[in-house]
Amino acid sequence: MRKSLMLGGVIFSFLAAAPVVRGQAIPSTATGPQIVVTGTGEATVTPDRATIFLGVQTRAATAAGAGAENARRLKLVLDTLRAIGLSSEQLTTVNYNVSPEMQYSPNGQTPPKVVGYIVTNGVRAELRRLDDVARVIDAALAKGANEVSSLQFYSSKADSARRAALASAVADARADAEALARAAGGSLGPLIELTSVESPIRPVAVDAIRAMAAQKTPIEGGAQTITATVTARWTLLGGK
Repeated sequence: MRKSLMLGGVIFSFLAAAPVVRGQAIPSTATGPQIVVTGTGEATVTPDRATIFLGVQTRAATAAGAGAENARRLKLVLDTLRAIGLSSEQLTTVNYNVSPEMQYSPNGQTPPKVVGYIVTNGVRAELRRLDDVARVIDAALAKGANEVSSLQFYSSKADSARRAALASAVADARADAEALARAAGGSLGPLIELTSVESPIRPVAVDAIRAMAAQKTPIEGGAQTITATVTARWTLLGGK
């Protein structure tokens, strides 16, 4: 955490564990002694939503054959997901790719040749209940999906948690500013400036999930911590 006390135009910095932000200018029209403080706050939220990226990959001697088989299997997957309760709005195609499968000679003396084609089609499933995650993965794998590239958890209450982290950061900054003002023999004056630098809210991710369709896939959402940082500037009244 970075604490600064400005007296007569000179800033004295009090450094703690957090790194100092160098070369940062905070404009202000106020004059006289000032106190600049950085505060941090955190809030924990439990994920209640999930996004799954499913895929079907097929191979065949021709691009048309690989595409037809891919379409057949993906239709089975989508029909199954709709049958277990997912709406069309929860399912989105995110990737469709056709690429040749090449064969290379061991000694490199002959040019590579096309021996087939690979078709990949991906679907993003947005789930509104974590209880559906294992059921969706297992159902998709049972009907022909052979790729689950990632699983991301997030919370529908992330915005309220972010605001709680901001409030905690402001309280932290004010408490330290008041301590600095007392140590300088004065008191905290009016607030001049308050800015926030918030950490991005990242979903909890589980990469490359693989499971056998005959087994129930165990899924745990865990918890998510949201961090906020604020920089505040006050005037110093009566400092020595």
